[in-house]
Amino acid sequence: MLFFDLATYSPILTGGRQLLKTLALATAIFSPHRHHATLTTMHTPTVRQRLASYKTTELRADLSRLTSGDHHALVKLADAADLLTSAFYQQAWAGAPALRQRLRERAHLNGTAADELRLFELLRGPWDRSRDNEPFVHGVPAKPKGANVYPEDMDAEEFTRWTSGLSPEDAARARGFYHVVERQEGALALVPYAQAYAEYLEPASRLMREAAGLASDRSFAEFLEARAQALLSNEYLASEVSWLKISHASPLEAAIGPYETYEDELFSAKAFFEALVHVRDFESTKELERFTQSLQMVEDHLPIPKQYKNPELVPPPIVVVNQVYAGGDTAAPLVAAFNLPNDEEAIRLAGSKLTLIKNVQHAKFDSVLLPIAQTVLSQEDLKHVSFAAFFNHVLYHEVCHSAGPHNVVGSNDTVRSHLREVHSAFEEAKADITGLFAAKLLIDRGLVGDITLREFYTTYLASAFRSIRFGLAEAHGMGQAMQLSYLLEHGGFVYDEQEKTFGVDVGRMTVAVENLTKEIMIIQGDGDREGALRFRDKYGVLAECVKEAVDRLEDVPVDIEPVWKDIEELRAREK
Repeated sequence: MLFFDLATYSPILTGGRQLLKTLALATAIFSPHRHHATLTTMHTPTVRQRLASYKTTELRADLSRLTSGDHHALVKLADAADLLTSAFYQQAWAGAPALRQRLRERAHLNGTAADELRLFELLRGPWDRSRDNEPFVHGVPAKPKGANVYPEDMDAEEFTRWTSGLSPEDAARARGFYHVVERQEGALALVPYAQAYAEYLEPASRLMREAAGLASDRSFAEFLEARAQALLSNEYLASEVSWLKISHASPLEAAIGPYETYEDELFSAKAFFEALVHVRDFESTKELERFTQSLQMVEDHLPIPKQYKNPELVPPPIVVVNQVYAGGDTAAPLVAAFNLPNDEEAIRLAGSKLTLIKNVQHAKFDSVLLPIAQTVLSQEDLKHVSFAAFFNHVLYHEVCHSAGPHNVVGSNDTVRSHLREVHSAFEEAKADITGLFAAKLLIDRGLVGDITLREFYTTYLASAFRSIRFGLAEAHGMGQAMQLSYLLEHGGFVYDEQEKTFGVDVGRMTVAVENLTKEIMIIQGDGDREGALRFRDKYGVLAECVKEAVDRLEDVPVDIEPVWKDIEELRAREK
């Protein structure tokens, strides 16, 4: 591994007191008293061994429907995505930009240094997310809970005292998506993203305007223009609405800007920059649109009291795409689908849109999920693993982010603001388990004719092992761990001690899915952070049989490492 001295990062690691704090944080990673230990065996893998956990995979899209202008627009958007990657590194850790530059300077020296840079870029930082954020670069501190969007020495109590003295408008900004909290002359202060990351956002904005002038579809161009302006004004609401209005005839799709809050482990409040660039799959989109029309039926049948339900859900439109490039907050594991926007005000005004990334899903199923199923499932259950069940459950998962309470019952407060650091894991768990609940409803009503309930349950069981391998420090991994432990305890999933394989009890699984859906949604609707913490501490740990099974997956890839061949070729043509 590459060695470097801590003095390189003088902006954040200065003085003996700070150094001691950093060492204490690093030591905490290996403490036996942590609630959620790494999933893997205790030996420390090399960088090359870590890279071997990700299967290098070309991701392609059909560009035949694109105009020459669309081709040029894709290159502009890929260049903008690279700038948002730099912005993300600055958001994620104060030391990340300097470390990234140092790794780049040394990458040409030897294979080890090149591998370290490759892993850094794949994981978007020097921490291995699949091993409880274990640093893989010597001298790096523990991953900061507040990333670099809050002062490193600020705690929740100081933040609460500070916000209580702000105007309502500034308090909302402090708790909102788009402002950094900095320490200026000893006092906390707000800095808009447009100012904090101007060196990246200004050129990215120019590139997006240029792409807008090249794109063949006017509605897509209007989104790019609105988003380009938002990067400079720090006002994102209008561009969120514009994104929702992109025509279903547009051959291009993209989600560009600050979206997800997973990196903010203090409050799950600050959005991090990303860019996902796609080409629309028209045929697959048409096949799946009918499913969203059943969302209100699912909501009406949720196993929760009436006051927790939404009586007027607007079904999100579905877009199926193939990915051609990604930047910013796009660490492995690659996102296979998303339901945006996350801004509750934008959702209230214009709803949301579900995007399924088909080429990424196919790659994950073929390279990761099938080998996992062959290792951990019984021979009988293995017969019931299918891509159709995997793809459709991902669809239901994303649609079901809209289900259940988003505000605390009897209040205008968001669930996010109450559950704070555990919100993301519970939201992912809710979407997963409600997606299985929805699958049964749809099958019972004859709306899904080609996938059995056992296929959904069994494919989901294999997928659970896929997700927990991302590490319990990651929201999807923790959300999945809580579900897996609960379903094993309640007999939905069963373990054969002799064969060391897992299977499904369909009858008990159906009851457990309904009960778990209820438990999670009640915690969310009550804004019950203490209840959420108790639930996480009870179920966010793995049984020995699960740990042993994970260890047997050592040679199975954790995820894919994408190669954006289409963009490589388009960039080469423009040189």
